[in-house]
Amino acid sequence: MDFSWSKEYTDYKDEVIRFAKDNLQYDVIEADAKSLFPRESWNKCASFGIQGLSVPKKYGGSFAEIDLMRAVLAMEGLGYACADNGLSFGLNAQMWTMQMPLYHFGNEEQRAKYLPGLTSGKIIGAHALTEPEAGSDVFSLKMTAEKVEGGYILNGKKCYITLAPIADVALIFANINPKLGKWGMTAFLIEKGTEGFIQKPMQEKMGLRTVPIGEFELNDCFVSEESRLGKPGAGFSIMNHSLEYDRCCILASQLGAMERQLEETIAFVKERKQFGQTVGKFQSVSNRIADMKLRLETSRLLLYKVAWMKQNGKPAMLEAAMLKLHLGESFVQSSMDAIRSNGGRGYLTQYGVERDLRDAVGGVLYAGTSDIQRNIIASLLGV
Repeated sequence: MDFSWSKEYTDYKDEVIRFAKDNLQYDVIEADAKSLFPRESWNKCASFGIQGLSVPKKYGGSFAEIDLMRAVLAMEGLGYACADNGLSFGLNAQMWTMQMPLYHFGNEEQRAKYLPGLTSGKIIGAHALTEPEAGSDVFSLKMTAEKVEGGYILNGKKCYITLAPIADVALIFANINPKLGKWGMTAFLIEKGTEGFIQKPMQEKMGLRTVPIGEFELNDCFVSEESRLGKPGAGFSIMNHSLEYDRCCILASQLGAMERQLEETIAFVKERKQFGQTVGKFQSVSNRIADMKLRLETSRLLLYKVAWMKQNGKPAMLEAAMLKLHLGESFVQSSMDAIRSNGGRGYLTQYGVERDLRDAVGGVLYAGTSDIQRNIIASLLGV
């Protein structure tokens, strides 16, 4: 079994790291405190080609075809070199839950209309699935799409939607026939300013504060037949398809953040002295460092396996669930270990250590909670 990467891929990861270190080193502590979305940095990422990693060059992508393995390494590098976990999260959310399904399920007109703008940073897209009564239980969607002449009329609410307050276009999931359950789920592309489509103000949150989150409300919102993404009832397939990619690549950036976190923690415990020696010499501290390294490497193996499976067209529902569960929980635990190893310094906002913990907590909730991942794993094992 060969675990090596081609030089082409590792060189590209290094290029991403250099780009981030040179261009994405703004005051993240201030941006986090004020919940400021770094639009300029978003556009710099687009100019470099980050958003273009999820679509082919024909539609504004960075390479001739989508290369998931290259993209995973790139997003890992971005998470490592850019301290703003919110920016990485927002980029991944658009790339894998908006651009990817638009490319795979959209028609030529839809691809040409939206993808170049999304990859260039000119417009921002949001993926809207969750509702007040349909989170983990996504099949309980209450948003309806009534078929009328020339299109559909949508009614309902969406919540906890990444990039919702600033989105120029949204991928909205609604049910065209509630009696059909998940087979009535259908996806629609709705543009900002459409009558009856309301974007609520940004909501404050615990972590990932630099990426806006909010709600959509649709009141007798008419969308044309041409705005439907895929066939009627294809929403379930679109959702499943995008979530596996989303879990893989969002977690790649988390993996990069975990590596940065480990390096910074090691540097501190090798310098800080107490009782006549560096604190890293104390077993309780060194054991935490060992645990952080173990979580990093086991998470890396799961991530690369899922990426390889998706790249080769293999189903990865079980593996993606294990990855989401393990990496999400690992980032939280390693963030706690980083704070403990830094002592009182780690608790202070000005050093940026505690921010990783606040950001990491979201990882056990979004894209399927840790509890749901355990249910998926058990179910697929026949339990």
